[in-house]
Amino acid sequence: MVGAAAASLLARAGFTVAVVEGREPAPFEAEQPVGLRVSAFSPGAADILGQAGAWRQVERQRHSPYRRMVVEDREESARLEFNASEFGLERLGTIVENDLVQWSLWQSVLTMGGIELFCPDRVKGLDYINADPVLRMESGLTIECRLLVGADGANSGIRKLLGIRQDHWEYGQSGLVSVVQTETPNNGVAWQRFLEGGPLAFLPLADGSSSIVWSLPEAEAARILKQDETDFLAELNQVIAGGENHWPDKVTACGPMAAFPLTMRLGERYAARRGVLIGDAAHVVHPLAGQGVNLGLLDAAALVEVLVSARNRQTDFAAEKTLEKYGRWRRSEAEIMARGMHGIRGLFIPEELGPLRRLGLGLVSSSWLVREAFIKRATGRNRNAPALARGEILTDLLSSDRS
Repeated sequence: MVGAAAASLLARAGFTVAVVEGREPAPFEAEQPVGLRVSAFSPGAADILGQAGAWRQVERQRHSPYRRMVVEDREESARLEFNASEFGLERLGTIVENDLVQWSLWQSVLTMGGIELFCPDRVKGLDYINADPVLRMESGLTIECRLLVGADGANSGIRKLLGIRQDHWEYGQSGLVSVVQTETPNNGVAWQRFLEGGPLAFLPLADGSSSIVWSLPEAEAARILKQDETDFLAELNQVIAGGENHWPDKVTACGPMAAFPLTMRLGERYAARRGVLIGDAAHVVHPLAGQGVNLGLLDAAALVEVLVSARNRQTDFAAEKTLEKYGRWRRSEAEIMARGMHGIRGLFIPEELGPLRRLGLGLVSSSWLVREAFIKRATGRNRNAPALARGEILTDLLSSDRS
């Protein structure tokens, strides 16, 4: 998603772009069941996808805006609630299947001028000619470029070729995902409760069902994956039980389940040797706040902003100084988010810290300034966000030159 968005934005900004992709995304079929992997796209991320030519296509298909967010600590008595209307927002975010976003972005890449596709193909090696990167491809082709953008995921081969080291934390946890139905359909609420083993989130889907993400110790996740539907629903209903008028109420059905390991990764830098990293290639954060893909899209928007600014000043957009500006900007933002989620996770899991957690939730709940700052960052509208995420039009940043 992040790589395709970056390619579309760069092409629209007048750069000539080559996209290397191992396989074409499968067509999105609205009749198929909801996919297990969904993302919560902030309004800022939606604006970026709009400028990349994909959001309109997303909105024609199934998607689910959420206007209310509820966070609970173990039990309903300690809770934090956000409503979009309080902050003058139409929505706090939108839940969309990853497959739909990938397919929509791919359509944009296919139709956008200035993009040459190398698909299916993969990068085999990296050389340099007169300081410019030259990619050796598995197909035997070579691609010479002025700037190499690595958007190839958490196990990025480009990061390794650029010689960028990465800090890596293993949580010993898995994120268990499934689609569930409740007696009262989900009408646009993103709900999260912190449990002994980790947070459990319900995210609204277009048909009133919910996508759940349950962070669990690896052994617990493996045990639950072996359960039949009856046993799983009984265990899930036990941990979400609340008082009268509490939502979610009883879970009545679930679809297939899957689990993926939870980690945190931070590249020591995001730029080296006329190359940059964006998205999961640069950073992987705990899914606690659902900000992983949003951070990646903000990377893409920030990169375009920095490159366009350099080009408009008639300087080398791939110069070390220019790329370091991007790297410092985005690594700072990613580190704030990654270490913040790391710290919050450490605060919410141990039961002995329960009184401190409840005090913290109460303080945030009662402070408008803290709540507003939280929402600005969560929606991608904070003052350090790229211009595209703040709703500024891409063409205002551009010159007419193609480079």
